[in-house]
Amino acid sequence: QVQLVESGGGLVQAGGSLRLSCLASGRTLSLSSKNMGWFRQAPGKEREFVAAITWSGSSTDYSDSVKGRFTISRDDAKNTVYLQMNSLKPEDTATYYCAGRQPSPWLEARPIQYLYWGQGTQVTVSS
Repeated sequence: QVQLVESGGGLVQAGGSLRLSCLASGRTLSLSSKNMGWFRQAPGKEREFVAAITWSGSSTDYSDSVKGRFTISRDDAKNTVYLQMNSLKPEDTATYYCAGRQPSPWLEARPIQYLYWGQGTQVTVSS
């Protein structure tokens, strides 16, 4: 069973930065064979797409709300995917989840297309 474990969340002031990590652990498939994504969910809201990266790392995609501020990357040697978040805003406050799906040249923003999910890490941005 693939287990994804997020870390790096916390409390930060507006304008600050955080880097989230997503590590595959347990009896796991290598993340290097997966397209990966980051999603977030605020209380009372639906889970929304944040960023995605192909298995090869050659393509990335971002939601309009984070484009230019967040960067998704991967280090397959460490079996880890990252989300660097800069210029954070209070509206970025949410639980952030990483997710994995089968490799594809196309990036997917719909949560239902992802098979593997982590438990989430809380990000709180104060004004």
